[in-house]
Amino acid sequence: MKIGAMIQPQLPGAAEFAEAAEQLGIDSLWTPEIWGYDALTGLGYLAARTETIGLGTFVVQLGSRSPAMLASSALSLQALSGGRFNLGVGVSGPAVMEGWHGVRFDRPVQTTRETIEIVRTVSSGAKLVHDGSVYPLPLPDSRGAALTPMLAPAHVPIYIASMGPANLRLTGEVADGWLGNAFIPESAEVFLGPLREGAARAGRAVADLDLVAPVAVEVASGADDTERRARKHADGYAFTIGAMGSGSTNFYNEAFARLGFADEIAEVARLWKARRRDEAAAAVPLALGSMTNLLGTPDAIADRIDVYRQSGITTLLAKVDGTYPEQLATLRSLVDIVRS
Repeated sequence: MKIGAMIQPQLPGAAEFAEAAEQLGIDSLWTPEIWGYDALTGLGYLAARTETIGLGTFVVQLGSRSPAMLASSALSLQALSGGRFNLGVGVSGPAVMEGWHGVRFDRPVQTTRETIEIVRTVSSGAKLVHDGSVYPLPLPDSRGAALTPMLAPAHVPIYIASMGPANLRLTGEVADGWLGNAFIPESAEVFLGPLREGAARAGRAVADLDLVAPVAVEVASGADDTERRARKHADGYAFTIGAMGSGSTNFYNEAFARLGFADEIAEVARLWKARRRDEAAAAVPLALGSMTNLLGTPDAIADRIDVYRQSGITTLLAKVDGTYPEQLATLRSLVDIVRS
């Protein structure tokens, strides 16, 4: 099992943290993108400060850039990093795309498919002609020309952050890896079933993908401390449940419902909409905080990692808090547990 870690390259000390994580044996570093710093620029800085560690985006929001521009950025980072870059993409949702980027949120699965097709065409060095319904290139009845990239061809591994069944099937069919938000190993089939169906369509298996599970990692002193930490993470889901959607569209809530929490999630959303935020947080099931993360004593975390491993997860993407020395100490503990 591989270990990745989240990083914000723009923060003071990030490069030194990246260098130390590389020395610890962390396999990859991943940068976020929501409505703040972008996910790509800082990786060029980290590429110059590291030598072997993988670098990825978690995730570039599809629709925020043209597919050709995304391909150009990905190939730039692949060249700058010496082949260490992984392109993680996701459709985000209407609140972010229409509120922040001013781009209509429409046909997300088809947008994902066509973006990947275009990125791979550009990455191959072939002339960019794409017969798509979202991105027809060149544009019909326009002055556009079919252009050949002025870039050295290179393979760019593509990871998709997907939660809904249709996008999961697409991930299984076309992606190199899956970024699995809200993954609960005891309910793995909710996600792995559609991934398996998609992989079968392409004549391959789920095992051909790198399955990445993002997890907060916190070493606790005992049962009470573990529960306190689980409650904190459960409370944090209230924003995701209440605010990370628009109208009836919230991919997280739909996934939580498929995981068996439909009634509880509906109540959290109702309380959030009524601006009863503290009550909404308290209504989030404790299990969502504990089962989607690695919280507990080292022995408890080791047991939990075995459950992730048995479910098919191949990379744990650690989210760690505190100062950089504290984060590195947590990562060191995680490396010791995983590789013991």
